[in-house]
Amino acid sequence: MSIEAQPEAESPLDLPRLNRSLRPSAKAPVRIVHLGLGAFHRSHQAWYTHQAKDAGDWGIAAFTGRRPDAALALAEQDGLFTLVERAGGGDSFTVVSSIVEAVDGADVRRLAQLVAAPGTVVITLTITEAAYRLGSHGHLDTTAPDVASDLALLASGTGNPATPLGRLVFALAARRAAGAHPLAVVCCDNLANNGTVARNAVLGMAQSWDPGLAAWIESTVSFVSTSVDRITPRTTEADIAAVEAARGYHDSSPVVAEPFTNWVLSGSFPAGRPRWEDAGAVFVDHIEPYENRKLWLLNGAHSLLAYAGQLRGHTTVAQALADPQCLDAVEHFWNEAEVHLSGPAAGGADLQIPAYRTALLARFSNTRIAHHLAQIAMDGSTKLRMRAVPVLQAERAAGRSGAAAALMIAAWADYTAAAEVQDPLAADIAKANRLSGTERIQALLKLVDPVLAADRGVVDLITDLCGTFDQPTLSP
Repeated sequence: MSIEAQPEAESPLDLPRLNRSLRPSAKAPVRIVHLGLGAFHRSHQAWYTHQAKDAGDWGIAAFTGRRPDAALALAEQDGLFTLVERAGGGDSFTVVSSIVEAVDGADVRRLAQLVAAPGTVVITLTITEAAYRLGSHGHLDTTAPDVASDLALLASGTGNPATPLGRLVFALAARRAAGAHPLAVVCCDNLANNGTVARNAVLGMAQSWDPGLAAWIESTVSFVSTSVDRITPRTTEADIAAVEAARGYHDSSPVVAEPFTNWVLSGSFPAGRPRWEDAGAVFVDHIEPYENRKLWLLNGAHSLLAYAGQLRGHTTVAQALADPQCLDAVEHFWNEAEVHLSGPAAGGADLQIPAYRTALLARFSNTRIAHHLAQIAMDGSTKLRMRAVPVLQAERAAGRSGAAAALMIAAWADYTAAAEVQDPLAADIAKANRLSGTERIQALLKLVDPVLAADRGVVDLITDLCGTFDQPTLSP
């Protein structure tokens, strides 16, 4: 069921709690449903919607993923939260009011009700890369245990699906039954051609349950691809205290983000959308060059720093980048990736790669943004497929070794042996790590890309690169 706002509680400092009586703002009607209520959604899509000139027409109903906590906290604040833009020179604060309903993701009936409503015309997704459950063939892996479980629940009609895909397909079935008009599904996860990924995953789930529903989705629902960019670390107790000190109210759910933000979208919105361009969103015909720039240069560097940095004893991006060995690895990876982002690969887009790299170094070096490497390191088997594998493949096809991209995979392999990993393939990773030498690397690489795992030259290259970051830096 939908989470109702609880009676206002006093903060530890006896400050008033942030709510719409404290910061007056009318609730816009729900026209956007979001799956994956978390810090990034609030710093990005919710912020863009809040900044749009027609924001009063576009309310967001946001559903959590695994846990209801974020919805419970936001419901107590009428959906309001403080966005803290943290720059080197200080903080700025914005109360964002675009979320008008915060709901436990397990409330599938409420999700179906809202998606079926004719006023809902956009669904946005931040469900993480791993949630799309695509196999090596690019289509839904129906043998994945959680997918198979959801398909059984959908077929029986006796329970609520538990995965984001299962819940979305269930809700789209309700929209079809209600005879509602077309809508757009906007994927905001870090995947290449993510609109197509979302489309294949949704259609795969629907086809396995109800081919008629799959046909309706294919003809009625558009899938929009996007490239999203805003560094948003986890909120800490210190961040909550900073908002209290600066603003004079208690906000249990502030979001801290860097000042920089970017959103590039490609696709159709058959029933309309907010004026996100008022906040700087860009709409293009061909998004792949922008996706690859972000996936390889920003996300790729983040993954490299996450594994290499932790092996070297660092905990944040800024700390790792200040380590000359980590910085050198990032620069060499960027040099490899940049070759495949220019010329025809850019599709005529001016990607301004040198300026983008310079900006990334400045953003990563922002010591006031504590972007923790352990957070970035999660779901490595999925992330490396988009961040390291394409560059390595392109380099090998060009007759070069691809050593810089291979080093990212080697650092991940070393990290999985040294730390407890959070990954959808954690059991398979643990099994691979019981092997040794090239057999171990081949087994790990098979989880990331079976084709590369069959290339003995690549396996030997990664094996040789293992141990590169084994020596921790000395504490200052």
